[in-house]
Amino acid sequence: MRRVGILLVSVALAGSLSACGKKDSPKTASAEAPARITTIGVNAYLWRAALDTIGFMPLAQVDSNGGIIITDWYATPSSPNERVKVTIAILDTELRADAIKVSANRQTIAGSGWVDAPVRPGTVQKLEETILSRARDLRRSQYTG
Repeated sequence: MRRVGILLVSVALAGSLSACGKKDSPKTASAEAPARITTIGVNAYLWRAALDTIGFMPLAQVDSNGGIIITDWYATPSSPNERVKVTIAILDTELRADAIKVSANRQTIAGSGWVDAPVRPGTVQKLEETILSRARDLRRSQYTG
């Protein structure tokens, strides 16, 4: 499923580059850069950035039209008694800070099995900031590369 999402983003970004050969007057990258790329149903920069950011985690569900990415439980080798699950929702076709919502669940192992535990403060905000920063970098690189 991850490859399908990456392929869809690649197609969307490639399609938006097809107009680069026009002989219009030169414009700055920010003037040319569309705020909206919707070939896959959501902003392609946010979609790609979200997949890049959580690419190390196994994916449980991916819906590019609905803008939802849900990971499976993930435990690091250094902390096998703790696991996390992340849901990312892309809420808009625009590349904006309020167009992304991340939620996370954390569990720790106890005598009776996995039990819910609080997510460390700042984790969700850091993920959102990382995705937004990556999306902006992708947008910039498309028009300066």
